[in-house]
Amino acid sequence: MKIKLRDEEREFESGVSVLDVASSISEGLARVAVCGKIDEELVDLNFKIEKDCALEIITNKSEEYKEVLRHSAAHVLAQAVKTIYPNTKCWVGPATKDGFYYDFDFKTPITNDDLKTIEDEMNKIIKANFEIVRKEISKKEAIKLMKAAGEPYKVELIEAFGDDELITTYTQGDYIEVCRGPHVKSTGVIKAFKLTKISGAYLKGDSKNKMLTRIYGVVFDKKSEMDEYFKLLEEAMKRDHRKIGRDLELFFFDETAPGMAYWLPKGFTMYNALVDYWRDLHKRKGYQEFAGPLLNSSVLWKTSGHWDHYKEDMFVLTDADGNEQALKPMSCPNSIKVFASKVRSYKDLPLRFNDIDVIHRNEKSGQLNGLFRVRMFHQDDSHNFVSEDQIGSEIKEILSIAKEIYDVFGLPYKLTLSTRPDDFMGHIETWNKAEKELKEVLNEICGEGEYRINEGDGAFYGPKIDIKMQDCLGREWQMGTIQVDFQLPSRFDLSYNDKDGSKKMPIMIHRALYGSFERFIGIITEHFAGSFPTWICPVQAKVISVSEKSAEYANKISSMLFDSGIRVETDNSDERIGYKIRLAQLEKVPYMFILGENEANSGKVSIRKRNGEEIKDLSFEDALAIIKQDIDEKRI
Repeated sequence: MKIKLRDEEREFESGVSVLDVASSISEGLARVAVCGKIDEELVDLNFKIEKDCALEIITNKSEEYKEVLRHSAAHVLAQAVKTIYPNTKCWVGPATKDGFYYDFDFKTPITNDDLKTIEDEMNKIIKANFEIVRKEISKKEAIKLMKAAGEPYKVELIEAFGDDELITTYTQGDYIEVCRGPHVKSTGVIKAFKLTKISGAYLKGDSKNKMLTRIYGVVFDKKSEMDEYFKLLEEAMKRDHRKIGRDLELFFFDETAPGMAYWLPKGFTMYNALVDYWRDLHKRKGYQEFAGPLLNSSVLWKTSGHWDHYKEDMFVLTDADGNEQALKPMSCPNSIKVFASKVRSYKDLPLRFNDIDVIHRNEKSGQLNGLFRVRMFHQDDSHNFVSEDQIGSEIKEILSIAKEIYDVFGLPYKLTLSTRPDDFMGHIETWNKAEKELKEVLNEICGEGEYRINEGDGAFYGPKIDIKMQDCLGREWQMGTIQVDFQLPSRFDLSYNDKDGSKKMPIMIHRALYGSFERFIGIITEHFAGSFPTWICPVQAKVISVSEKSAEYANKISSMLFDSGIRVETDNSDERIGYKIRLAQLEKVPYMFILGENEANSGKVSIRKRNGEEIKDLSFEDALAIIKQDIDEKRI
């Protein structure tokens, strides 16, 4: 039997374990090995290899190790809960991006106050260092085992498997769990963990089923890593865009319109600043903005394929004549209609139609999250129609626009290629061609191996390049996307007249670079903690009079700033000057004009920047030049 390792290929007897292979390489590798990856599937160290394969030994230095550690911590949580509350029924406990959770059906409800008791029991299990033992049993044996354990949800889970399929169990101490695995060697491997919260979760995620109790937790190799995690979490809570949005009077949500933001005057001012910048940039790049219907007949969505692939996420209505219609969840079919509204020539291409019409998506209420996940938003959409030989150059041009936008905000980003999903539409050959085009562009721009590949995460009509930004806390956010589409132009029978007079089908490139204005504002609100770059600040300058004696001068300076195009507010209230300055600081205003009798008498101004820097005895023209330069350079 041949096993392909990272740097070589070796022969082994059939039935050799992953740990045996690791030991044959070196004892040091065997000591730090956590599990194996056979043909891209994670398996335990004691997994018996029966046929030729590719094997990677996973150590505690790899990303996969974190997933295994988190999953094992979930099992320790389940063991602790069953020890304290033996009548509790268990569902599932997977690893998550940041930690783990487990869903339970408690006979008597618990609260967050009970987490400490559960943590104490988990620590006992960890200290006992129980070996985690894997075993394969038949489906019939597994059902019998879980029935005896009083676990009806596990029985239901097992019954979904085929009759001949082997079921894996994991035992630690007197606790046994049905699970695919893999897991760490023993419970003592877990060094630092914390249960964070409880919440409700429907069985199988279906609101028609019973509500279970979900317990969340995090786990780390070292306590210092856990301390750093909670430090970042605390900072993230301070930067929560929902709180900052309320505090700075940018936006709010109301229960009468879930997932749909109310933009307050200051927030709408910032929103419009982003739109104006976006419009100016795209006009320079040859884009044409249009507006289309917000409500379309189901005929349009059936032609596009959205009716079959996306209907459950659409707001579907019936008109007075009994015809089904839907609020649009994306703008691509509208762009197609614009393209098809007249005869097109090869000379017209690339043809770039962009829009920021309102989009509605029927997200579940439990998935709504401030501006990050909403039901109504404005996407900075564009659909670019190109010939086949223009695909590469057009994508390069789009990526150059993306770089210009993200550089303005000082946002670092990485590119990810998302490939064909299981529910793809069209022919595999066409998909392969599109993916090849994207890889060639990314290899040229980033360098081969310098971008990530996300297998199976493309749109149903084509592969895509996702743009993922990293904020100041190291969090990654999905921002823009670029999608090559050979399918929709075919479904709508689009064509253009080529040089030789023949009709050719255009290729459509879907692209959004902010992603959506709502989500982008939410992300940069947390990234900048509300201290936005001056050019998009709702209030760029605040004029503050020291006393009533300088109020008239303050009004004069405020008018001059307004006439010069600066977004300005004036504070002539009777409050003490220290309080006024503190209020402006809390409002995160970039520039404060602090004007007293000396300034009024001399005709000068004194400014205080948001970072605390003060500049006194300036002429108005010099102060204005400082702000103008800040705005014009779009300096962060």
